[in-house]
Amino acid sequence: MEPSVTRAPHAPQDADDEIRAWLAGSGHPVEALEPLSGDVSPRRYARLALKGGRTAILATYPPDIRATCPRFLATTALLAEAGVRVPRVLAADCERGFMLLEDLGPLTFADWALATGRPWSELTPYFMDALTQARQIAALPPGNVAALSPLLGRELLEKELRQTWDLFLEPRGLLGDAEEKATLAALLSELCARLAQDPPVPCHRDFMARNLMPLPGAPNVAVLDHQDLRLGPPAYDLASLLNDTLFPTPEVEEALLAVAAPTPEERLRYHRAAAQRTLKAVGTYAAFARRGAPRHLPLIPATLGRSLGHLERLPEAAALAPRLARLWRPALEPSAPPGH
Repeated sequence: MEPSVTRAPHAPQDADDEIRAWLAGSGHPVEALEPLSGDVSPRRYARLALKGGRTAILATYPPDIRATCPRFLATTALLAEAGVRVPRVLAADCERGFMLLEDLGPLTFADWALATGRPWSELTPYFMDALTQARQIAALPPGNVAALSPLLGRELLEKELRQTWDLFLEPRGLLGDAEEKATLAALLSELCARLAQDPPVPCHRDFMARNLMPLPGAPNVAVLDHQDLRLGPPAYDLASLLNDTLFPTPEVEEALLAVAAPTPEERLRYHRAAAQRTLKAVGTYAAFARRGAPRHLPLIPATLGRSLGHLERLPEAAALAPRLARLWRPALEPSAPPGH
């Protein structure tokens, strides 16, 4: 769930009437409904004004993704039981594709931080709380998580990078000559193989600032969009958190890593996961743009630059990194990266 205040087209009247009837029958009669838009998810969201002055978020699942509704309920129960702060489910009817969720506010952690210009001294405690919740996710019973979604293993990690290759690197001429292209392909395959060698742990899979909500009263966050919970590389959620949208300064990143990845072996795991995750994100942003949602395109230069920075720290990539810096230079230069 990634609600924003951008208005989306209203649902047809008969669908609107069905929703209102379901809400009333669930004990949540609605007074007003404000459609919201996220990025490219087929789910539709609306902020509801309920009788009694309460608000809530309505998620509507179209038929083609309705099977993910029960999985969201299952991951909500698992995470809440483990102490991870997630939005409460107030009512759900997965057969009809309706779910009513606790409203945690209009801005994600990323949007709130960028909109208010908070300094890193104020943002760091929120990241520390997110690290605590990432550890709670990693400590979930692996067997319970394995049954939910396919493993984020070598095959899926490589598939993610193929999208980046096909939609961004190759079309923009960032792969060099045949020798450089073959060397990079071998490196990316080795990177995914090394990530998959570590025993997998439960991962959110998209544990980033755009999927966290700042909570009032303390520097704490709630976790959104957890329906893709699965087993994956131990450093994957950490890599997602520190390398998406809100890019910590080197000093802040080091302080966070001193807590989350204090040993040399853990640092290598982190840099490998971050190299794959950021390069994967570049392909995701390019895919979003092809589907009519270009708002993340300005993130590509900084994200690609972070991928290069992480590759430079890996022994298996050190020799190729200078050539990649030359090849990727045209894509590293545009607008200033978001963040502080």
